[in-house]
Amino acid sequence: MTETPARKPRPRRTFSAFGDVRKMPSEYEIVTHKQNWTLRAGRAAAFEQNPSSPPNLWFLTYRDNSPLRADDWDGYRDPDALTYKAYVGLQSEAEAKVQGVLQAHADAGSDGALSAGSVALLAHLLTPSRYLCHGFQQVEAYIGYMAPSSYITNAAGFSTADFLRRVTTIAYRTRELQIARPDSGIGSAERSLWEANPAWQPARKAVEYALASYDWGEAFTALNLVLGPTLDDVLLTQLGEVARGNGDDLTWLLTSFLAADAQRRGRWSHRLAEFAVSQRAGNRDVLGKWVTRWSALADDAAHGLGQFLESLPEQGRSAADVAEHARVAREGFLAALLDPAGAEAGSGAAGTA
Repeated sequence: MTETPARKPRPRRTFSAFGDVRKMPSEYEIVTHKQNWTLRAGRAAAFEQNPSSPPNLWFLTYRDNSPLRADDWDGYRDPDALTYKAYVGLQSEAEAKVQGVLQAHADAGSDGALSAGSVALLAHLLTPSRYLCHGFQQVEAYIGYMAPSSYITNAAGFSTADFLRRVTTIAYRTRELQIARPDSGIGSAERSLWEANPAWQPARKAVEYALASYDWGEAFTALNLVLGPTLDDVLLTQLGEVARGNGDDLTWLLTSFLAADAQRRGRWSHRLAEFAVSQRAGNRDVLGKWVTRWSALADDAAHGLGQFLESLPEQGRSAADVAEHARVAREGFLAALLDPAGAEAGSGAAGTA
């Protein structure tokens, strides 16, 4: 009788951080997995110091004990699977388009041909929005810093860079308009508009409250699920449409290019919220509570900014119309997440913001 030869022990796989994997991890997974050093296994607290120290208590309170919980946050994946290398290449191409459009319109002297209404709209809505976007940038950076997985940290980090790109693009346009239209007040009045104009105050209130939302899950909900989708509809979609209708093609093109960053943020944020709900059904109620709280602030902010679009009566948009359009955009984005019955209706909105 022939004896069956003993099987040789299976060699140890090289990617031990992933456990007993049956396939080779992707490049995205290899460079992203467990890179958040505040989550190292075997450590009693986030930082190598007394567990009762203020930094450790901060992470314990606002990350580890957040109402938004999952059995394994490392199971989340960014749908775009961005790495630093991929992001730099992607944004290099995107920035080349922005610079090309800016140069072409500068060579054509387009700013000098803008109508008085278009200049006033840019002066009151576009150029002061860099303060709002800088606030969003700070909130996104905090989300990434506090996130319970390096997969979330990296996605938020790239979105933080997106907001910086948006701020610098708006600042560049501000200087161009200041040179071309020195009588407009552009370049000198933005801070006073941001701090004192009644139409800007609801948006300022919303972002300042978001900056003081220390729980990482609520900060994520406030910005990425509510304020971002709502106010991007006003500052990118609707502003672009109104600008184009008033002969300002440059603003329409720039808002269209910047919207790609917002859409990518929408994709990873929606996927993260879906993942949280799949990990723990109670997370739907947690997110729903936060969404309700922040939606009121977002709607007030959209209505306030809508007053500037209302200033061009030939476009036929009232502040109420602007706010309603933004609300519908946000609810379409969130439909499948907060209402299981609306999954089919919301599936097409998951990539927009």
